[in-house]
Amino acid sequence: MKVLMISADANIFKKGSEAQERMEEYGKLAAKLDIIVFSGKGFKKTVISDNTTAYPTNSEGKFFYLFDALKIVKQFKGQGINLVTAQDPFEAGFLGWRAARLLKAKLQLQIHTDFLSPYFLKESLKNRIRVMAAKWLLPKADGIRVVSERIKRGLSVMGKRLSEIVVLPIFVDAEKVQKETVKIDLHQKYPQFDFVVLMTLRLEREKNIGLAIEAMNEVAPNYPKAGLVIVGEGSFKNKLQSQVESLELENNIVFAGWADDLAPYYKTADAYLLTSNYEGYGRTLISAASAGLPIITTDVGLAGGIINKDNSLVVPVGDKKAIVESIVKLMSEDNLRRNLGERARKSVETLGSKESYLREYKKSWEMCL
Repeated sequence: MKVLMISADANIFKKGSEAQERMEEYGKLAAKLDIIVFSGKGFKKTVISDNTTAYPTNSEGKFFYLFDALKIVKQFKGQGINLVTAQDPFEAGFLGWRAARLLKAKLQLQIHTDFLSPYFLKESLKNRIRVMAAKWLLPKADGIRVVSERIKRGLSVMGKRLSEIVVLPIFVDAEKVQKETVKIDLHQKYPQFDFVVLMTLRLEREKNIGLAIEAMNEVAPNYPKAGLVIVGEGSFKNKLQSQVESLELENNIVFAGWADDLAPYYKTADAYLLTSNYEGYGRTLISAASAGLPIITTDVGLAGGIINKDNSLVVPVGDKKAIVESIVKLMSEDNLRRNLGERARKSVETLGSKESYLREYKKSWEMCL
């Protein structure tokens, strides 16, 4: 089977990155795997393994992604591509549909974002256009892969037969997190905190990190040594830093920047917080649970599945009061904190091995054929 993948993850070009390692694993499932990546300038065609190659669009701007990517697609005419798989049902999905028609291949659309969430729709005009595009493209796919049961349920409301939809999240190696050596201890790195709440994420609008900052603004007066450590980068960083400064929370909130190895953060924090307005899956929750870290999360992504009210504190989207109460509860009740962490850790032990995951991944391709 020869597979052409459409992606927007430029980390695929970064040697040693999780994204590149994941593509190498996927390449082992096919006779040949080629990946077209929407990218800005400065990237080079990258041979990841003997049969896996990534091609950047090297576009002047996002407006040119589709045009530049289509030029690369044409290079694969006559090469026997069997399947085109697109990483979203929006821009990548549209290119995937065009590519599948051009190459006379089958089409798989992947959905990593809960695009049917009302919060996704409200976020921007671009998202509303994306939803219309997805509703047009999905009926044209030979197979659909989603990352959570929540998204699958949403598609069923659209009229898609559940038997046509494969639920397969991105694999998280829980055992690797558990075995990782602790190189960074957050309590030693930030001795001003006696309780560390951790967030690991892209600093973008949909993550609603401002809500976490507002919650800490209510926690800090009574618990001055409570700290929020935010690990990640993104376009909202400056806005969020300004929010922290305006609330005079510099002694309680730290922006730790990007980190490739997050396991030590999960293993040395006291609680994990996710405040997203919507998520496709939320695999950071799996990593946190793997480390036995008690979780506070909005009701998004996999919440209600593996992560649920039996092993975590699940709160309504946008509910600052519930987040404040949850943080204070974990700070005040040691037994609850330990019990939730242990229950969360046990819940992810049922996820299975990487080998079984890759078998299911290959099967999702084969079903399209």
